[in-house]
Amino acid sequence: MSATTFDPVRALAAAKHEFGEHGGVNMSIEASTTFTVLEPGTMPEIFAGRRTPDRDGCFLYGRHFNPTVYTLGRELAALEATESGYCCASGIAAVAAAVLQLCDTGDHIVASRAIYGGSHALFAELFPAKTAIRTTFVPITDLAAVEAAFTPRTKVLFTETLSNPTLEVADLAALAAIAHRHGAALVVDNTFCPVMITPALHGADVVVHSLTKFVNGASDLIAGAVLGSAAFVGQLMDLHTGTLMLLGPTMDARSAFEVSMRLPHLPLRIAEHSRRAMILCARMAELGAAVTYPGLPAHPQHALMKRQLNPGQGFGGLCTIDLGSRERANRFMDLLQNQHRFGFMAVSLGYAETLMSASASSTSSELTDEALAAAGIGPGLVRMSIGITGDLEDRWAALHAALRAVGAVA
Repeated sequence: MSATTFDPVRALAAAKHEFGEHGGVNMSIEASTTFTVLEPGTMPEIFAGRRTPDRDGCFLYGRHFNPTVYTLGRELAALEATESGYCCASGIAAVAAAVLQLCDTGDHIVASRAIYGGSHALFAELFPAKTAIRTTFVPITDLAAVEAAFTPRTKVLFTETLSNPTLEVADLAALAAIAHRHGAALVVDNTFCPVMITPALHGADVVVHSLTKFVNGASDLIAGAVLGSAAFVGQLMDLHTGTLMLLGPTMDARSAFEVSMRLPHLPLRIAEHSRRAMILCARMAELGAAVTYPGLPAHPQHALMKRQLNPGQGFGGLCTIDLGSRERANRFMDLLQNQHRFGFMAVSLGYAETLMSASASSTSSELTDEALAAAGIGPGLVRMSIGITGDLEDRWAALHAALRAVGAVA
């Protein structure tokens, strides 16, 4: 299946359409921590991996597989066009589990230099200290630099579909070709672009999500997911060497139920986030503000992102505005929140209300000054996750007034 023929909305609808004679329209919450077997001989078969949830409907223990969490994983796999998937307690747990499953002690990772601060700290500090797995950070849009960074020990090429917070667009097909040429796996964090872009259709081997953000949409729970081949998900849950199984970042069944209930309107939410962001960013650009948004023709990878997009969802709800200094950025956000009630100063994204933060001193603060400079994250860079509430013209009036007040536009 090609990217041009895949429709994530239809795929999700098909995954949701399951029912039975006595079944509810919604999936059940399976709150049990452990599961029974009918015969004593079944249990060792499950432990040995010869009986599984997908093949035999066999469940063992909540840290291994849970029926509700398992169903959510199947729904997300349909959305991401992968064979399988399983969910966990957070996005960073998904990143860590996926990469550790692919790497052994002393292996090497090539990663985008502009990624979420927690992921950067994981690769730059925790992995080298605890596992001797080392990472080379590269400008992900420079394909020659990406390829040059590979070594014989490179097992993973890691990128975000749309970089946090600089909004660089990864050329997924080209990156997949590089990774596969070197016998490595392309792992893509698609947190910023659910429904919009389907990395697996462009060659990604593993897709990870922080479900906390757009997928859930309500900023009320923390969750993550790993999507890939059935064999890889099986490795993650292996009782002897599986990183999700043995490190134990278990998703609660109630959280899985909550996320699943919000999936049907995810495409509607993404489309509206995108519509509003496009209008606001186009108006800011017309006034000369230092705005970055992949939907604007002036964005360096606008054409690339347009080619990778699924139809109907737009270019997403994330934009940045560079105010030049931390002081101006703070003044800008203070006005928007406390005077104009435009949004909230808070980390995270994908919420119904606009969330904004100065990345260098918040979600990217794990990076050194040198790494921030290399990634293009200045002290005055404000990342905004454009919300979907309120009257759009009222929101624009507030944003315009704050930009004028800090001298960002005339």
